[in-house]
Amino acid sequence: MEHFGGAGHSSEILKRLSTKGILIGIDRDLEALEVAKKKLEEYSNVIYVHNNHDQIRNILEELKIEKVDGILLDLGVSSYQIDEKSRGFSYIEDSPLDMRMDKTQEKTAKEVVNTYKEEELARILYEYGEEKKSRQIARHICEIRKKHPLETTQELVEVVRNVIPNKKELHPEKRTFQAIRIEVNNEIEPLYQTVIDCIHCLKPKGRLCIITFHSLEDRAVKNAFRDSVGKCTCPKDLPYCICNHPKLGNIITPKPIQPSKEELQKNSRSASSKLRIFEKT
Repeated sequence: MEHFGGAGHSSEILKRLSTKGILIGIDRDLEALEVAKKKLEEYSNVIYVHNNHDQIRNILEELKIEKVDGILLDLGVSSYQIDEKSRGFSYIEDSPLDMRMDKTQEKTAKEVVNTYKEEELARILYEYGEEKKSRQIARHICEIRKKHPLETTQELVEVVRNVIPNKKELHPEKRTFQAIRIEVNNEIEPLYQTVIDCIHCLKPKGRLCIITFHSLEDRAVKNAFRDSVGKCTCPKDLPYCICNHPKLGNIITPKPIQPSKEELQKNSRSASSKLRIFEKT
């Protein structure tokens, strides 16, 4: 089972999959699913699912599949989505403020930027973008939108650069775009539980592989893995454990796997990626 993205990982999995094996490709982006179908048209053992990996248990139940051998989650925005100018994920190109991974949902980046209160915007920029100047950027957004709504990505870039001139860093707007994208697509809040659900969906010796691209994702995954190896939740002053916290499996990667120099030369976007692996007992 894989979270599709641009189907790059899927094609490699299918090359190694036996004729008895089935790949379930999940993506909330209908356009990404169509791209994947074209890339993988030579394979007949693929099930395409338009949904979110947060719904992993419901998806398998609907497919009448009890457990799977492996799950790969490739989190965050895909290269396909970044390169598609109309989607509004990139701060390089000018496009409408959208940032929806699932274009059937209503909430867009334009709505977040133009309707959220200043305090809420500041919180999102600080928590999801780890932006030190979150308050100043939120304040400036609210000042601008009193005159006219923010409509495009370059208008948002300009707002950020008025607070953080790009002489100090190449793309100071990167953190703001990340934060708003995460809010639009609710990427962080359900992630911890999604990881736990994925582990429960594995067969014994099945593996969950998760690729993250920023510290917030990685922290949620690391915490879920840690809690799944039988972390005791008893008060520290108790002489022995009474909580019997269940052990679901083992962490295969005590430290995350990061891209090699060769990988970085082929794909510079992989620079911040981390791979963590968990094996079900």
